[in-house]
Amino acid sequence: HVQLVESGGDSVQPGGSLRLSCSVSGPTYNNYCMGWFRQTPGGARKGIAAIDAGGDTAYVDSVKGRFTISKDNNKKTLYLTMNNLKPEDAAMYYCAAEGPQRCPYVPSQYEYAAWGQGTQVTVS
Repeated sequence: HVQLVESGGDSVQPGGSLRLSCSVSGPTYNNYCMGWFRQTPGGARKGIAAIDAGGDTAYVDSVKGRFTISKDNNKKTLYLTMNNLKPEDAAMYYCAAEGPQRCPYVPSQYEYAAWGQGTQVTVS
């Protein structure tokens, strides 16, 4: 059974940067796509980035060029590096694992089987 633990959320000023981490434990690490989602109060959980086992990535337009998803297979850790943060980036951020085998797109939340508990990002 996969377990995910996020960290790195913080409060930053607009234009600032953060790196979120997601430690992944379990035998299926790197067998499937992993991704990052975010959710605001009252809003839906929306995918923003995904990475497949081979390292290919996909992003939604709102974060393309500012956010980078990456992973360290030796550490079994997924990362989201966020630059030029905007107030509209403020949200609870979640990592997800056990997604589809390929993700040349950003999968929906329904395509992932494992979730972390979330880490809060504030931009103001």
